[in-house]
Amino acid sequence: HFGSRPSLFPWNSSRAPSPPPVFFWWTLASESMANPVVVFETTMGNIEAEIYLDRVPLTASNFIDLAQTGFYNGMHFHRVIPGFMNQFGCPHSKDPNSRRSGTGGPADGQFKNLKTGAMEPRFSGGNIKDECISRDTNAPGSLSMANCGSPNTRGSPFFIN
Repeated sequence: HFGSRPSLFPWNSSRAPSPPPVFFWWTLASESMANPVVVFETTMGNIEAEIYLDRVPLTASNFIDLAQTGFYNGMHFHRVIPGFMNQFGCPHSKDPNSRRSGTGGPADGQFKNLKTGAMEPRFSGGNIKDECISRDTNAPGSLSMANCGSPNTRGSPFFIN
């Protein structure tokens, strides 16, 4: 779970077309605070989100690494459930008509945990270890990491509630 600033949302997901004509470009807006802020630049407006590095350092570090390396650039929402959530982060979604959208992730490798300085692995299709230490909720407007319903199956897909 990451956190967000719902008042900055320029659109309402319940009105988003399906599939939405949205793609992302990511910018790290601030590194000077304990928790970095990212800006999602979409065709429907910008979204600003605080990334909870202090609460979920592994998840946050993975997300920031992928964003800074351009992994998310040009992706479309690959799953939209009006009034509930919008999901993104699959590399196959760069083609909005791909039948593989929602099934991909980053390459196996490693990234730096920005809180501890340790190198963390991406494995089995770019997945990272589960990090169930935060007690945050999935409130409307929050940004959360998706998984496949099994342990250690989180890689790059995220969703906005």
